[in-house]
Amino acid sequence: MDGLLYKDESYKIVGAMMAVHNDLGCGFLESVYQEALEVEFKLQGIPFEREKAFDIYYKGVKLSKKFVADFVCFDKIIVELKAVDLILPEFEAQTLNYMKITNFKLGIIVNFGKQRLETKRLVRMQGW
Repeated sequence: MDGLLYKDESYKIVGAMMAVHNDLGCGFLESVYQEALEVEFKLQGIPFEREKAFDIYYKGVKLSKKFVADFVCFDKIIVELKAVDLILPEFEAQTLNYMKITNFKLGIIVNFGKQRLETKRLVRMQGW
């Protein structure tokens, strides 16, 4: 994992996800994994905010709708949970939009819906 953005933090987050998946396996709703991951983050001392709401602006006007990230870890990493057959491009676009709104550089999508845990790192490039 040399040269990875937020390497140590990412390693801890993914380790917590693996602990949850190893214990629960696949087949539960996303909300079950979210609650279990909250417990695991606490056990492992990973700083997080669950269901953190962020404002959305359009042409400088604050919209009434907000986006809610499943988790924000270490005050700089968006974590989006799924319990589906596969991580779709729409999930990646959603996470990239969250990263753009927050100006965060790293997003991690995790899919608990398969026999083997699936994660995807999204890195936001400078200038967009």
